[in-house]
Amino acid sequence: MEKNIDLKVSKLAQNIIGSEIIKLAAEVNEKIKQGEKVYNFTIGDFNPKIFPIPAELKSAIIHSYEEDQTNYPAADGMLELRQAVSKLLKERGELDYKVDEIVIAGGARPVIYAIFKALVDEGDTVVFPVPSWNNNHYTYLNNAKPVLIETTPENKFMPTAADFKPYMSSANLIALCSPLNPTGTTFRKKDLEEICDMILAENEKRNTENKKPLYLMYDQIYWALTLGETEHYNPVTLRPEMKNYTVFVDGISKSLAATGVRVGWSMGPKKIIEKMKSILTHVGAWAPKAEQMATADYLNDLDSYDKFLADIKTKINDRLVAFYKGFQSLKSEGFKVDAIAPEAAIYLTVQFSLHGQTTAEG
Repeated sequence: MEKNIDLKVSKLAQNIIGSEIIKLAAEVNEKIKQGEKVYNFTIGDFNPKIFPIPAELKSAIIHSYEEDQTNYPAADGMLELRQAVSKLLKERGELDYKVDEIVIAGGARPVIYAIFKALVDEGDTVVFPVPSWNNNHYTYLNNAKPVLIETTPENKFMPTAADFKPYMSSANLIALCSPLNPTGTTFRKKDLEEICDMILAENEKRNTENKKPLYLMYDQIYWALTLGETEHYNPVTLRPEMKNYTVFVDGISKSLAATGVRVGWSMGPKKIIEKMKSILTHVGAWAPKAEQMATADYLNDLDSYDKFLADIKTKINDRLVAFYKGFQSLKSEGFKVDAIAPEAAIYLTVQFSLHGQTTAEG
């Protein structure tokens, strides 16, 4: 007879909550397997039968394995990939980062983890808007204090400088994302400029007091997937002085529909990137070497990259606009629904005022 042993775990593990959206996606997929008609609009992923990765990238990955690129990658990422990322950022993103200011990891998650571990001490204050993706969990993993900024549909669920003003003197890290997961909306240029100006003013004050700076984590994993006339803005291009205080989250997961390929990167001040590299070596969260070499090969041909982006953006835009128009049509017919026009990424923000309503079946 087996003994019923109460296995104790750490306090961190005891209280941690898994990713809610991944849990919900698993539950929906299980219902689909059981034959229920459910449309899974949960996790930000692609159906590879409809949205495959670029054919050239797929061939390059296969070739890398055929060339036996299967040993450990460099701790900060293969030089070839960091060079390709540097070129991509400069020629398509208006950002100038040298190879020693870039670190490669297995997607955006380990990058965010490393940023938090490199910049946030126990008891520090992390300020982020809601809705947003997983900032609460990374704050918890650092035993830091979360401050949630409630955003509104009137401003597309994007925060403003006025939202952050009460917390500037106490904040240690501000976490922003644009295009925003999960709303598919983006910063207005003026709003992001004003937030940057507040951070710069706060850091000018802290510099005179010899205090740790206020840092900005800027997640732009969807930056290449802007739709229509939407423009993507980043803090460093708008305010070059922000380069000292900004650490980016980026990668190919979304722009190339390569969520399972697991190639992401971060760029920021050299000192911070070096510390992130050290943290990632202990986690072992590298992108596989074969995928790194293949991604480098693919990104060196920006004409192919541009062609793929144009195609995938058209497909995404057609779908999101169709959904948006459909909900607006329902709204005009008197149904209690509304939606925000899609701007970027693969998301549409929809409001269903269904509280107290019943189906035809009761």
